[in-house]
Parts: sequence; structure tokens; C-alpha cells
Amino acid sequence: MRAETDLGTGTRSVPSASASASAPASASPIPSSAAPKLAPAAAAPRLATRVRRLVADALPRAVIVRKGVGKAKRVALTFDDGPADMTDAYLEVLERFGARATFFVVGTACVARRDALLRMVARGHEVAGHGFTHDAFTRMSAPALRDELRRTALLLPPVADGRPLVRPPTGATSLRSLALSAQAGYTTVLWSRDSDDCRTLSPDVVAARLAPESLSPGDIVLLHESQTWTLAALPRILQGLAATGWRTVTVSEILKPTDS
Repeated sequence: MRAETDLGTGTRSVPSASASASAPASASPIPSSAAPKLAPAAAAPRLATRVRRLVADALPRAVIVRKGVGKAKRVALTFDDGPADMTDAYLEVLERFGARATFFVVGTACVARRDALLRMVARGHEVAGHGFTHDAFTRMSAPALRDELRRTALLLPPVADGRPLVRPPTGATSLRSLALSAQAGYTTVLWSRDSDDCRTLSPDVVAARLAPESLSPGDIVLLHESQTWTLAALPRILQGLAATGWRTVTVSEILKPTDS
């Protein structure tokens, strides 16, 4: 998947949805023909990138958000790129720990796996758009982007309260794509904590990135579907959160203030 940078949080790339099971980094290397495509190592943002982020952060929260509100120990786990062949396994782990999450789903995947999408909703999770084709919003014409949003929305349950949410593929945004999404009624959701699960094959690395002491109240966490190492890390992540008094909520919930 081609990486993108604009007003997003940096270079993003995600492994192929067909990635097969893999081992932690300490195991024998996976043959290059079988290895999923990982994002490049995270680099310090350039000055221009930092300026673009500051501009984005200055925009109204109805346009773009990276983090929730309040001082309560709440965190929103988000999963991109589904539904996929491992969706049910993710749902089972979340249910085992009584955790709720937000799934940013791809329209073409929803068409192919309609039953999996409905199971996400039936188990109390939030679903929101991640593009219909997973093509970069920043490279689309205005009519194409509006159509991308519309086609995905037709596959999802109607939003009962507030503005619908969208996460641009690869997290790539520009002032133009943000404005077009906002004009269509959407709030763009990025993240405040990256699990880095698109840069590693190790469950240990993913779990360590999301250890309770590394989080802050209101964090929106980026994770991905269809990755065996992310799935393997998820029970440890949820166990650590539960043991230290953290509550997992949806993105829509974490954007609203709480009294506790």
C-alpha cells in the first residue's frame, strides 16, 4: 500500500489484508515472498509536516479530531481496514474482556463481508467509514471524494447522534480533503496513540506500545484488522487496561465529556 503524508500524523502504510500468520521478530525471518508489506520505520517529522499538523490541530473539532476529552481513564481502540477474514476472532477477544471499539471499515470489504459487518454492530461496536476503495482522499477530485463517502455510508447503519465519523485511508489528509469531508457532514478522526502494528510483526512490540502507563486519558488508539500479531497482542492489551482501571469506549463516546 502506498504511503501518504499530508496533514496526517506521518507516513502511513498498512500490511496487505491477505497477510498470513507471522512470528515475533526474534523468530526465523519470513521469506520475502510471504512477508506482509510493512510501513517504513517512523521518522521524526520535518518542519513542514509539523506546521501542517499545527494547522490541522487549529481547525474546529467538528472538522478533525485526534484525541478525546476529559480526565477519566477512557481509551478508544480503533481498528482499520476490515471487515476481513479475522474479524470474528477480533470480536471474540473484545467480547471476552467486555470491551467496545470503533471499526473504520472499507466499503468494498463491507460488500464482500456483509455478515461480518453486521456482527460488529450486533456486538455493540461502532462502525464508521474508511473509504470505499481505500484510495487516498488527498488525490481524489471533489466529486470522487463525495462519492467515496456516500457509497460507504450507504453500507453502514445511520448515525443516531452527532456527525458521522470518517478516517481517511492511511491517515492522509489535506486542507482540501478535510474541507470536503466536513462539507459532506463528516468529522475526520485520526489518532493520538499509534500501536505501530503496521511496522512490526511482533505481538510483544504492539502490546508494549499500548501498555497502560503509555496511555493518557482520551487517547484514540490506531490498530489494524487482519494481522495475526495484532490479534495476539489484543488480549494482553485489554487485560492490562482492565487491571489498571481503564475503560474502553467508542470514538463517539470519547469525544463527549464525562462526569467520572
